[in-house]
Amino acid sequence: MVNYKDLGLVNTREMFAKAIEGKYAVPAFNFNNMEQMQAIISACVEAGSPVILQVSSGARKYANQTLLRYMAQGAVEYAKELGKNIPIALHLDHGNSFELCKSCIDMGFSSVMIDGSHLPYDENVALTKQVVEYAHQFDVTVEGELGVLAGVEDEVSAEVAHYTRPEEVVDFVTKTGVDSLAISIGTSHGANKFKPEQCTRNEDGILVPPPLRFDILAEIEKQIPGFPIVLHGSSSVPQEYVKIINENGGALKDAVGIPEEQLRKAAESAVCKINIDSDGRLAMTAAVRTVFNQNPAEFDPRKYLGPARDELKKLYMHKCVNVLGSAGKVE
Repeated sequence: MVNYKDLGLVNTREMFAKAIEGKYAVPAFNFNNMEQMQAIISACVEAGSPVILQVSSGARKYANQTLLRYMAQGAVEYAKELGKNIPIALHLDHGNSFELCKSCIDMGFSSVMIDGSHLPYDENVALTKQVVEYAHQFDVTVEGELGVLAGVEDEVSAEVAHYTRPEEVVDFVTKTGVDSLAISIGTSHGANKFKPEQCTRNEDGILVPPPLRFDILAEIEKQIPGFPIVLHGSSSVPQEYVKIINENGGALKDAVGIPEEQLRKAAESAVCKINIDSDGRLAMTAAVRTVFNQNPAEFDPRKYLGPARDELKKLYMHKCVNVLGSAGKVE
């Protein structure tokens, strides 16, 4: 058993309370490797932002659970070395079983998500409660989910979205004891979040997705005032990255994301955690493809992963400063 506090990590409770009060959202950036972690920490230290290092089940298998633990501990020390002891949480994204959540808690995670949203309501409640009861013994915070996001990302996929039903949230939060709630109001997983027929085109011919359901968000806030709300599938899919990828041998079709102004609006509400994964993948891929296209003889990983890391840092700084509003919240 490894306690996250011994690694220098924090849980999300205080982070979220400050975010709701300050009308901003804490960035939850997914990572799988060293370069992504370096970019996240250096950006958040420079921006003065708290951060949630987010790990999916697939990322945990890819990176190895023991290495991940030491990378998270290293992230804390790296932040100090860069000059700022920012709050850092290590969070399991889309845990799908009690066993996986327990394993992460035992290995030093400070926060876990149990996603029972695909189950019948009563089973979702029972599974979430089981995780909460275990996690709270070790002061680990738990995120639950009501509603289903469409799209594909990592090992999570769903064909059809189901909006969160506001009339269920009080019962769910009360029965489970969760610390935060992921909801579905129109965000979606992956770079291809929406089918073309769901979108309109602007004057430049760019696909514009349907707007987020702020009416549902407002009703949820009314039902559970001040309770921490989480948005998944919130990458904006910057079209400049899509263009760079496609100009350098890629084949991304109809990639469209959530407009950043809508995410900024959400961050000013009780939405205090916003998940961003696909945008980071796009930034890295754009940088790597550019290097390979311009220098086909290059074979030193540092020469293409270094630029990828730099592009990631730039993206994450932008998200903290201009989208989430989390910059400058750590002194």
